[in-house]
Amino acid sequence: MSTNNDFLSFENTQIAFAYKSNEELKKADFLFGAMGKPWLVNLGLKITPTAIKWHLPFTKTIIRKTIFKQFVGGETLEETAPVAKKLQEYHVKVILDYGVEGGDDGEEGFEHATTEFIKVINYAGTQNNIPFMSVKVTGIARFALLEKIDAAMQKLNGTLMKKYLTAVENLTDAEKKEWHAVRLRLLKICEAGAEKNIGVLIDAEDSWIQDPVDALTMLMMDTFNKKSAIVYNTLQLYRHDRLAFLKASYEAALERGFILGAKLVRGAYMEKERNRAAELNYPSPIQPDKQSCDNDYNSAVEFCVNHIDKISLIVASHNEYSNEYTVELMQKNNIELTHKHIHFSQLYGMSDNITFNLAKAGCSVSKYLPFGPIKDVIPYLMRRAQENSSVAGQTGKELAFIKKELMRRSA
Repeated sequence: MSTNNDFLSFENTQIAFAYKSNEELKKADFLFGAMGKPWLVNLGLKITPTAIKWHLPFTKTIIRKTIFKQFVGGETLEETAPVAKKLQEYHVKVILDYGVEGGDDGEEGFEHATTEFIKVINYAGTQNNIPFMSVKVTGIARFALLEKIDAAMQKLNGTLMKKYLTAVENLTDAEKKEWHAVRLRLLKICEAGAEKNIGVLIDAEDSWIQDPVDALTMLMMDTFNKKSAIVYNTLQLYRHDRLAFLKASYEAALERGFILGAKLVRGAYMEKERNRAAELNYPSPIQPDKQSCDNDYNSAVEFCVNHIDKISLIVASHNEYSNEYTVELMQKNNIELTHKHIHFSQLYGMSDNITFNLAKAGCSVSKYLPFGPIKDVIPYLMRRAQENSSVAGQTGKELAFIKKELMRRSA
């Protein structure tokens, strides 16, 4: 797609893949070709987690050389460093993500994850192209506890914070102690972010545990976002209630005097959400169709840009029009492409045509770069495989750009 701006084109594959060798491009071509076969993806989704759990021979080697190499920076920070350095050469920044979620090791595992998150922040503080890191609350909190708090909040009336405080007050003494530990973990992480001036992006979760995550994130923003945006909430606009939530969050930020950090995504759990709603017979939280999702996403972008003095926006989208639309709004409102409150981001291994062309045009843009042991990032990798096979045209688009560049290089 070509934008209306002469300086920006998402069709330029020479810019998009300048950082990849011919061999790397051919491997990406093979991988996305495989992802275009739903039967193969479904087979992989079924057997890979079990194969990893049972330590089947060659499983990790195969994963490391294929899907892991495409979408993950490495198993450690040290392995990830060369990837970040390579991106920096093309003026692309990095959002570091220690890929742990839904830990099985209880409180000990949550404490370890917290230490790792802070280690990531301390490392990012020494690098000039890593302005953000990402945190999943399910990496530091028990899922069932989040679920219980959320369920209690659903039964209450009032503002998000009022419902949250009431729900927490009604926990058992043991659960209150456990939740207090969760809040302290996130507080330590955000304190480290504030000290090193590294943005802390709180990832979105399943809708049935999202309310306490939202409330906790708002509390952190109220503490750390008084002068600049350190803490960001992630809003999944494939939910039909998130545009209204964005506006309500903005009003709360105005009232409390903090800058709202808003990372806008479309979402990653659509089928899971719809299936659960059908099974438990409650209204689906998901938009009725893609157009409704697109409309709300672009309206959310416009709302943020129109209030850019009080909202720090991250356009985390693989949709070409949404990125183009943001740039057009910036130009219309005479906002510099490097404005500190507007940042673009795409996942590492996907939509290079967007990321690198935005960077070449002078926009502030990053790659979301996960890292961690293969067993820990498997859930993330499974979502990438599923996303590329289920999102209409995604694999086809990636393949088309890769093949176009391979053809250009061989001409």
